[in-house]
Amino acid sequence: MPPELVMYSRTTGCPFVTLAKRVLTDYAVDYREIYIDRDPAARQRVLDWTGYLSVPTLVIAEPGGDLPVAAPAPLPEDSSPRGIDRGTMITEPGMEALKQWLHKHAFITELVED
Repeated sequence: MPPELVMYSRTTGCPFVTLAKRVLTDYAVDYREIYIDRDPAARQRVLDWTGYLSVPTLVIAEPGGDLPVAAPAPLPEDSSPRGIDRGTMITEPGMEALKQWLHKHAFITELVED
């Protein structure tokens, strides 16, 4: 079974979440959303993974799972996770970084210029 895309998000507005949802919608990518402001365990996972409550944090998970299929690459100490491709995870990506990451992991097959 192919992996699943999981987006850690929050219920309140965020420009990075809005951008990610736009890209995922434009490319018709299926994903499951987990809200860190409703799920304390998810909130702690994002904090552990990124050092911040950074959303969206997108992970490639086993179908039905909430954790990355493989450990994400570590972040340099005291650095921002924003837009860094960590293999099975990307946090607060810009549009091009997200499209490249989705393409690399075969969630999209063709990149379209905006």
